[in-house]
Amino acid sequence: MSDTHVPSLPPYRIGLTGGIGSGKSRVADRLAELGAALIDTDVIAHQLTAAGGDAMPALRAEFGDAIADAQGALDRAAMRDRVFRDPAARGRLERILHPMIGAAVDREAATARGCYQVFVVPLLVESGRWRDRVDRICVVDCDPATQIARVGIRSGLAPEAVERILQAQATREARLAVADDVIVNDGLTSPERLREHVDAMHATWLALAARRDPSPSHRPAP
Repeated sequence: MSDTHVPSLPPYRIGLTGGIGSGKSRVADRLAELGAALIDTDVIAHQLTAAGGDAMPALRAEFGDAIADAQGALDRAAMRDRVFRDPAARGRLERILHPMIGAAVDREAATARGCYQVFVVPLLVESGRWRDRVDRICVVDCDPATQIARVGIRSGLAPEAVERILQAQATREARLAVADDVIVNDGLTSPERLREHVDAMHATWLALAARRDPSPSHRPAP
């Protein structure tokens, strides 16, 4: 009697998002330490818009050489200012970058190996395309005042500039409305407490992944 081939399910997938300054990168880094495979759309976008990046010829053709810095990479500050001054420019930028980012995400996901996959997507809610691509959505939640303070310290941006960025992103309420899981990382959350929360969420996702696909390759380590 011949063996019956049972196709394996795709990897368990988590969509991780949060507003600027929420700490989602710190959460993602800890999940990677725990064995998750990260596919970070912001990292991919930086690669595409670096000097020699695949997106730069199309961006130069669309917006002119002024959007590139001296090294030939995208001048992100100049592009950000242009988008704020000209809302239509955002759509033109997204029409170039989003298909390229999507293709890169698919390539990375096809080969990424880990106990589950984490898609780090800053604009997950805004895009409206991720609900059916992941098993769960996790939001790293933070109050706006803490976001403004963190981004100011990190990047030197004035509070007014950070507030403009926040206004261009989904609201806190909109993110929480789509969340299956929430990791709180506000001004009262210590690094130790954040780590504990991430570790507990990781354990939950491992259990859910094992329940979904009981094959040995997807079981949590004893």
